[in-house]
Amino acid sequence: MTKRKQILVTGSAGFIGFHLSKRLLAEGYNVIGLDNLNDYYAVSLKEARLKQLQEISGFSFIRGSLEDRQTINQMFAENSISVVVNLAAQAGVRYSLVNPHAYIDANIVGFMNILEACRHNQVEHLIYASSSSVYGANTKMPFSVHHNVDHPVSLYAATKKANELMAHTYSHLYGLPTTGLRFFTVYGPWGRPDMALFLFTKAILSGEPIKVFNHGKMKRDFTYIDDIVEGIIRLVNRKPEPNLEWSGDNPDPGTSYAPYKIYNIGNNRPVELLHFISVLEEKLGREAKKEFLPLQAGDVPETYADVDDLMREVNFQPNTSIETGIGRFVDWYRDYYGVK
Repeated sequence: MTKRKQILVTGSAGFIGFHLSKRLLAEGYNVIGLDNLNDYYAVSLKEARLKQLQEISGFSFIRGSLEDRQTINQMFAENSISVVVNLAAQAGVRYSLVNPHAYIDANIVGFMNILEACRHNQVEHLIYASSSSVYGANTKMPFSVHHNVDHPVSLYAATKKANELMAHTYSHLYGLPTTGLRFFTVYGPWGRPDMALFLFTKAILSGEPIKVFNHGKMKRDFTYIDDIVEGIIRLVNRKPEPNLEWSGDNPDPGTSYAPYKIYNIGNNRPVELLHFISVLEEKLGREAKKEFLPLQAGDVPETYADVDDLMREVNFQPNTSIETGIGRFVDWYRDYYGVK
């Protein structure tokens, strides 16, 4: 009998990590989950996700932080890990204005520990979370991995750009295959409470006003969680190959002469924020009280993913409409919180 491949998912009690771990287990992999269950948002939600995972055969859990080098090294030494999907991070653009050190600790020091552990333990493939936030001051749409992204507008974005640079260094120096995924506004059941859909739903059901930034003149490439997970699954066993046409005279930021690749993973169909709100109002059967505000510091007015590379290379086809996705979230929210 063939031994099941063992995959490490960091941030396994987080939104994307939870859904990905469930899917990997269903696909027949063994999953080691790492999470520190910090209190950036309600720990009870993370614990509820984790409880579901722990009931599935093939899942094991380690509580720890990326920046704890001893825990990371011990975990790799005691387990034969083939693939790492690094989703653990300090997330959130707005929180990075308040607690910048948390981003350096988790996203820079922590990612360094993962890179070193992969290097010294013969990991076959490192997949890691980047973010659409790296596009920063870029205005050319849709955002492409082949565009330069040297002008981030938040520390969070800067740490994610730094992750891409660090990964490239390890691909170059040690031949470690690395794949970076720039996620575009992920939403769905079990989502993060600091994200717009969660905040809006809670406020509307409580009769409280919702904050509509940039006076509603925002567009987001909202991407449903199942589409995100499908994209990751298709990349797990697809290690990046060196781009033999890459040239220092005409460098392509999305590829390299090393085994390194960056992908956008988004819906490829940006939605106006006011339309997003109207769909949510319809699904909730209630009208929102809207408080129109200026654009927040560190935020961008529009995101739009060019996913041609992912479509071409793994036949990635996001197909969940905003109506379907929001409807599923609302159903989950009502059930989880017992709200009518």
